[in-house]
Amino acid sequence: MINKDNKQAHLRRKSRVRRKVSGSLERPRLSVFRSGRHIYGQIVIDVQGRTVIEASTLAKELEAELKAKNKIDQAKLVGKLLAKRALEKGIDKVVFDRNGFLYHGRVKALADAAREGGLKF
Repeated sequence: MINKDNKQAHLRRKSRVRRKVSGSLERPRLSVFRSGRHIYGQIVIDVQGRTVIEASTLAKELEAELKAKNKIDQAKLVGKLLAKRALEKGIDKVVFDRNGFLYHGRVKALADAAREGGLKF
């Protein structure tokens, strides 16, 4: 259960990041959300207000691979899948939005795997 003060602190960090980071047609925004059990990544074009690509630990493509993996390894798989889908759509440059989460652990693993997969940010 999340404490009210922790939630407020997270929202403050999130708004601070979002003030500076915005996705355009040339460089869409790669946004990461982390819950206790899953991790989600999506590529958003803010000027159009639409999500172009998404990947998460709930993806059917990764279902067999995610069994018996820890959360960091799962985040790496999600990052690679996200990069693969982005390159198929012709997106190779993005801006990274950590969404108020600290840049370590699963968030960093997803970002590093997306870089290895071919995304530039």
